Amino acid sequence: MAQQDWVNGTFLGFDTETTGVNTAVDRIVTAAIVLRTPQETLVRTWLIDPGVPIPAEAAAIHGVTTEHAQAYGVSPQQGLEEIAQVIAEHLAVDHPLVAFNASFDIAILNTELARHGLPTIEERIGRAFSPVIDPLVLDRALDRYRKGSRKLGDLCAFYEVQETGTFHTADADVIATLDVLAKLLERYSNVSTMTLKELHTYQEGAHSRWAKNFNSYLASKGRTADVDEHWLPGSPVEVS
Repeated sequence: MAQQDWVNGTFLGFDTETTGVNTAVDRIVTAAIVLRTPQETLVRTWLIDPGVPIPAEAAAIHGVTTEHAQAYGVSPQQGLEEIAQVIAEHLAVDHPLVAFNASFDIAILNTELARHGLPTIEERIGRAFSPVIDPLVLDRALDRYRKGSRKLGDLCAFYEVQETGTFHTADADVIATLDVLAKLLERYSNVSTMTLKELHTYQEGAHSRWAKNFNSYLASKGRTADVDEHWLPGSPVEVS
């Protein structure tokens, strides 16, 4: 099959840094959107005052303290609305959103939008959140038995992507994620033959299979098996 047009088209990279890892209660502190076309890469970033204290352990990761966010950050309503507008505009014309561990960033963004009385992405585009490309999901599915960690830095090393900045700053993470995706598409040519709809569906199934297997592993070790088998909000779970 021939390569699809989207492979050489426009990608919208997205990442957040937050007050914690619970998408139901934690808040977005910084965000980056990187528009990558065949001609250019454009970076836009946000610093948001989340309206709650930023825990010291979170600040140690991304470098933003409560005091800095209060002094220089925009309100959540302003920052979230601007982010959502950009994402919705691009999804509406089928520019894929690229995010590493996309389920986290999309879930916390939609929770934040609802928290502040703003329309979710799905409400803005009138359909499910798509198309999305997650290099983490693809890497797990396409190289299932490779041992070792699969954090963003690990994938950068594996795919020989040059680090462009300090990890855990949203803009550096987005650029690295887009670079990993480009390398992944070179390595696995079959991905490039899928339509964006087919690729989105493939990732839904791939995440569901991985989550089921991982939950089984956690249960076998006597640990809580609580990994969500849904990839994105509203996505189906594969029936075995």
